[in-house]
Amino acid sequence: MSKNTTAKKFQQAEPKVGRLSDFAYASIKELLSRGTYRPGHKLPIRSMAELLNVGSTPAREAINRLVFEGALTMVGPKTVIVPHLDLAALYEVTQMRLALEGLATEKGALLATEETIDNLLFLQGKITKSLDEKRYADALHDNKEFHFTIYRLCQMPHLLATIEALWLRVGASFHNLYPDFAEAKHGVRNHMAAIEGLIDKDPSAVRAAMENDIRDGYRRLKKSAQKRLSRQ
Repeated sequence: MSKNTTAKKFQQAEPKVGRLSDFAYASIKELLSRGTYRPGHKLPIRSMAELLNVGSTPAREAINRLVFEGALTMVGPKTVIVPHLDLAALYEVTQMRLALEGLATEKGALLATEETIDNLLFLQGKITKSLDEKRYADALHDNKEFHFTIYRLCQMPHLLATIEALWLRVGASFHNLYPDFAEAKHGVRNHMAAIEGLIDKDPSAVRAAMENDIRDGYRRLKKSAQKRLSRQ
């Protein structure tokens, strides 16, 4: 298992008070949405239980719940994997992301503070360093935090929950952005444009920057999906 930032975080965490299966479920969701695992990655119950410091039963219940929701796929009696998104699903998720993440961005843009800007600049610095060092899993960990730092400004919890569900579906696919996306610096340019829009108090500019980030990513992910299909 990759020892990236997100996985280390959960290895060091203690299960929270409450049902351990709920803790495991929330933890695995976060790992998936941050792109900790690539599409096709197997998630053995024992390994996940050890990672999250819970028993096999809570880990199994959490994984079964995510299989039922379609975030994971069972390909054998005891084999669960992170699924690939096909072209139709990728297109649908992208269209929803453009609409909902664009809305969250525009609604919250005027609420950004100097602290928000400083935090985004710090996160982008970490992302850029990870990309330069080819630590793509770490870049993905901080990429989600960058996006949701902006989205949370809208203060619309139901909207945020829906966006989280979309990231759960697409998170693993983000691995397919690299190395091309890193070398072209698409994400870096889009993120910096978003920060500039926040500084200028221009919600439309911030929304355009974040939508460009989604569209640029979609083009790369689409090529990757088409290439995978051609090999089948």
